[in-house]
Amino acid sequence: MPGSSILETNVLVLNRFYMAIRVVNVRRAMTLLYRQCAEVIVMEQDQFVSYDFESWVELSQLSSLEKQPDEDYLQAISYELRVPRICRLTRFERMPAQTVRFNRKNLFARDDHQCQYCGQKPPTNKLSLDHVIPRSHGGQTTWENIVCCCLRCNSRKGGRTPQQARMTLLTRPAKPRFNPLLADSITDPRYESWKTFLTESAATG
Repeated sequence: MPGSSILETNVLVLNRFYMAIRVVNVRRAMTLLYRQCAEVIVMEQDQFVSYDFESWVELSQLSSLEKQPDEDYLQAISYELRVPRICRLTRFERMPAQTVRFNRKNLFARDDHQCQYCGQKPPTNKLSLDHVIPRSHGGQTTWENIVCCCLRCNSRKGGRTPQQARMTLLTRPAKPRFNPLLADSITDPRYESWKTFLTESAATG
């Protein structure tokens, strides 16, 4: 993978209390690490261990001798620097707010392309979006009122509320804290270590 592409891959950022708060690219993560605003978190023998910039450079030099398939490296002047997957902020660092864009693709991703009424996962061209509370009843077009719905259930529900149509939602719609498309990233072996933190954030969010 070219170095420029590696710099644009994702790094999960935790706050001082080990709660996931952001996803940034490698370029931004390395800046935080070099400025001593963050430390790298890695899993070693079923425990999370932290590294500052200097110790991360040392670890990189050792691990580069026997690279693992899920590891990426950046070429520095005289050594290779291993790309971190998780960083933890060690002090307050003002970061730009991340807003998940409200669009059809992200809504489908949030609901895992599953009809929120019948549970089926038809092809995307057989999916639509449904206002849980219809607009005719004052329902708004928001994360909290739109769900993924198959054409059959959408037709059955019509302009009624789920209660009126005697249909039950599988999950309560909510605005995601992270871009729903990151779910695809978690299936990548490189981001395996994210799972614990993203699951905990979802449970407490």
